[in-house]
Amino acid sequence: MKGFDPRWKDFPDYILGITKEIWEDRGIATLDRYYAPDIPVRSPASVVVGNQGVIAATMATLAEFPDRTLLGEDVIWCEGNDDGLLSSHRLLSTATHARPGLYGAPTGRKLVYRIIADCYARANRITDEWLIRDQGAIVRQLGHAPRDFARDLIAREGGPEACVRPFLPENDVPGPYTGRGNDNEWGARYADILTRMMAADFAAIPKEYDRAVTGAYPGGVTVHGTGGVDEFWLGLRASLPGARFEVHHVIGRDDPMMPPRAALRWSLDGTHDGWGALGTPTGARVHVMGISHAEFGPWGLRREYVLFDEVAIWKQIVLHTGET
Repeated sequence: MKGFDPRWKDFPDYILGITKEIWEDRGIATLDRYYAPDIPVRSPASVVVGNQGVIAATMATLAEFPDRTLLGEDVIWCEGNDDGLLSSHRLLSTATHARPGLYGAPTGRKLVYRIIADCYARANRITDEWLIRDQGAIVRQLGHAPRDFARDLIAREGGPEACVRPFLPENDVPGPYTGRGNDNEWGARYADILTRMMAADFAAIPKEYDRAVTGAYPGGVTVHGTGGVDEFWLGLRASLPGARFEVHHVIGRDDPMMPPRAALRWSLDGTHDGWGALGTPTGARVHVMGISHAEFGPWGLRREYVLFDEVAIWKQIVLHTGET
């Protein structure tokens, strides 16, 4: 860990430690030293450049959800370029919707949802980030359908012409991280499984997944068994049958006291012209930014965690269809 504070025993300790310090210990000001001034943060909802935007968003979230916790479930990491390190950090967040904010008037409802953040750190500072929250789980627990929430969000942001545009690859900004991950066998295996499914080889599921697999999917959905896995991945691909699937980053890990595991960052980009999880085809151009984690066991892939932002997907569709 060249250039990192010696109080961190390893890279996962650094990632887990600064996350707790920033959010739960209210060390928001530490973002001035933990995040680079010009950091690009890409989420399905937008691209934000600069840590001042991160600080503002952090304060707004804590104002609306003052008891929010961020429980680190795993940090799957690899060496990066220029003496840096890249983490794919999966968190389970709990929060009470106690005050007004982005999600409307306070409901008092208690939320549980996942987040995955891919962060590049060098010399004790995060300088590049990709972040996905399970917005579908959040809004559903608050009593909204993702499509309806997207429509309302567009209106509150000033309408179709003025609203914040969801992430598209042509609007991306370059950052300091140029790596593609590592060459560990488990990352390669998981990338092969997803690539086969996105090429319509859904026979890969009973071949590669443990029959007792647990899948955690967008919207806070948990499935057990390969039938639920098939329903999820087939439903997504059927909605975007001609979309280009691309794996952008692959990490595999073998660590003591942990199962073999993998983290992938990927995308689907194309036209909503098929019947599937997104319902009636609209012809909208849709970009899906996804991050997935997998754990392997003796009978195949035994746990899978997949995140993309359903609200951002529906925002793209609503902007195309002109729904009000």
